[in-house]
Amino acid sequence: MAMHEHGPTMDLHGGGTDLIFPHHECEIAQSESLTGKPCATHWLHSAMVNYEGEKMSKSLGNLVFVDELLKSADPRAIRLALMRHHYRHGFEWYHTDLEEGTALLHRLLAAAERTSGPDPRPFAARVRNAIDDDLDSPRALDALDDLASAILSGGDDPSARVVMCELGRLLGVDLERPISTVTA
Repeated sequence: MAMHEHGPTMDLHGGGTDLIFPHHECEIAQSESLTGKPCATHWLHSAMVNYEGEKMSKSLGNLVFVDELLKSADPRAIRLALMRHHYRHGFEWYHTDLEEGTALLHRLLAAAERTSGPDPRPFAARVRNAIDDDLDSPRALDALDDLASAILSGGDDPSARVVMCELGRLLGVDLERPISTVTA
């Protein structure tokens, strides 16, 4: 199925760490023995998320659905809450994660409203370096949050706001739109 859609080698293949064995190892064995080419250039496996002390799974019925979270939170806050955890490290989902994501979004948006701030280049380099280092989104968010704090503290570089919004877009977070009005 994958070869039909993507050819003999995929650039990026992923899934949960629970799929490495036997699913992905079997897929590698089958496709590489058939084609003689690598199944994938890069593998990306995300760690498991726990909720209420157990692995979040459909079979356990302990899933937290985004459509439910959207009833009470801005989608960008949900993204920020999830990005606070590195994809390779398992974590426990707590409802306070969403509160922290919302607080971070408010800080970022407050900074994005300012017309100037400090030289944003060192912060931008930190964000890009973190993303280049195995998609280290927690470290990238820390750098973006540091830029927001620095902007809120003052400065006279008019490019600070522009760069902050560009970095937000790089991370998939629109900082030029106000908080969504959410009805529960």
